[in-house]
Amino acid sequence: MAESNLRHAHSLARFALASSLFLALASGARADSIATAPVQYREVDLTYAAEAVVEATRQSTVSAQVSGRIVDVRFDVGDYVKKGQVIVRIDQTEAQQVLAGSEAQVAQAQAAYDNARVEYERTRDLAKQKFVSQAALDKAQAALRVAEAQLRTAKAGAGQAATTKSYTTIVAPYSGVVSARHVEVGEMASPGKPLLTGFDPSDLRVIATIPQYKVAEIRASPRVTVEIPSLKRWIPGRSITVLPTADSVTHSTKVRVDLPSDLRDVYPGVYARAHFTVGRGRKLVMPASALIRRSEVTGAYVVGDQGHISFRQIRVGETLGDGLVEVLAGLTPGEKVALEPVKAGMSLDQSSRK
Repeated sequence: MAESNLRHAHSLARFALASSLFLALASGARADSIATAPVQYREVDLTYAAEAVVEATRQSTVSAQVSGRIVDVRFDVGDYVKKGQVIVRIDQTEAQQVLAGSEAQVAQAQAAYDNARVEYERTRDLAKQKFVSQAALDKAQAALRVAEAQLRTAKAGAGQAATTKSYTTIVAPYSGVVSARHVEVGEMASPGKPLLTGFDPSDLRVIATIPQYKVAEIRASPRVTVEIPSLKRWIPGRSITVLPTADSVTHSTKVRVDLPSDLRDVYPGVYARAHFTVGRGRKLVMPASALIRRSEVTGAYVVGDQGHISFRQIRVGETLGDGLVEVLAGLTPGEKVALEPVKAGMSLDQSSRK
């Protein structure tokens, strides 16, 4: 019996040892599978960040030029419209009648002109033969000139009527996206009444407000990167234009930054930050993807040489380009941080429960 108990105890010990070894290896495998990156010093651009807002270079509100009932609105907010496409139609019944009346006046004036021309030519031939006086010839010539002037007036009126009729069909002045719709079918349009507002998404820029003492530095190094916090995107600016005006109250100047064409998910009114390069410097940095925020605590998961994972509270500075963030406190050069903080946190929770 004693020998049997001894063998059973040895079996339990071997099982416990194998189990602990398996768990240790599993824990180590989970830690080793987490991607890491070192905290290190780098030469980075020294930047000045300014709040900005995205705006469209081409943005306009199409308004009515004639009065009439709106009979068709072909696009709505968010629709893409090509240049020259019909966007709104206004009832053209009245304009058509005015045009028909003008065309009738042109026909009448044309007939009067033709008759005056024939009369003048007949009088001229008779004057050459001395059958009519010079006064009669002058009178016929004057009548021809009057008829010609009346014909030109009638044609101008018809052209104006045709132009007015064309105003009942509103087309897109350029390709873009509809951002606002101001009318519905059945409403009355009047000259100056807004119909649709649109912008060209292929030509965007941001407007940033800069303190006047920073303007000289920005002009000296015209490089800028635009951050879109809502999209977590960094976009290189194409060019910088310092507007030649200043606010006497805030002592600031506006700077215009042109963005690359054909950006997706970026539209006027989006909040942005413009990071203007003002020099170069050496900073301790880490990947911004390794950051984790818990309420008011900012930290990162540090992975040791043996695969040990620990959560470290840190203090960070400004976000830099290339997906990096400045480390102010809490980490030392050479330490490795987990690039997958959620996965690292799960591994740490599992190891703590064991």
